[in-house]
Amino acid sequence: MGILANWRKLAYETQRTPQDDEKFWAGYFTLEQGFYKKLLSTDEVISGTVADLAKEFDVSVMVMTGVIDGIDDSLVTKNPIDTMEEDTVVSFDYDKELLYKNMVAAKAEWLYTLPEWERHLTKERQAELYKEQKKSTTIVKPAKIGRNDPCPCGSGKKYKHCCGK
Repeated sequence: MGILANWRKLAYETQRTPQDDEKFWAGYFTLEQGFYKKLLSTDEVISGTVADLAKEFDVSVMVMTGVIDGIDDSLVTKNPIDTMEEDTVVSFDYDKELLYKNMVAAKAEWLYTLPEWERHLTKERQAELYKEQKKSTTIVKPAKIGRNDPCPCGSGKKYKHCCGK
């Protein structure tokens, strides 16, 4: 079993009490926030083995695996996460705007509100990306056509005698 499968089992399949689950995720989110603070503080593409990056960012290999799993959709070049082991070389060459929007989509306010984002995106651009992401998940229902309204197909008939049959 690869380390990604181990991470997902630990994170999502392990039975915990609600209090222990909250404690687990609060601890993970704090470590994840520390990771992103460091990542956003540099313009360099960070890469290395999973184990080396875990040491560099002062987290466990499991936490680093969770971070890699979370950031993978925002990367320019995807990492081989499904087959990843501790000695697999991974890279954090991320698309800044996509990462920001993915954080908004995940409702990860502790990440998309980090002050380190200002180094990469202006406050105005952050607001635009936030709105774009929120708008992209908003469902807009078309206006309901009444039985006696003109048919939208343009026939001139009432809807009930045309397309509404």
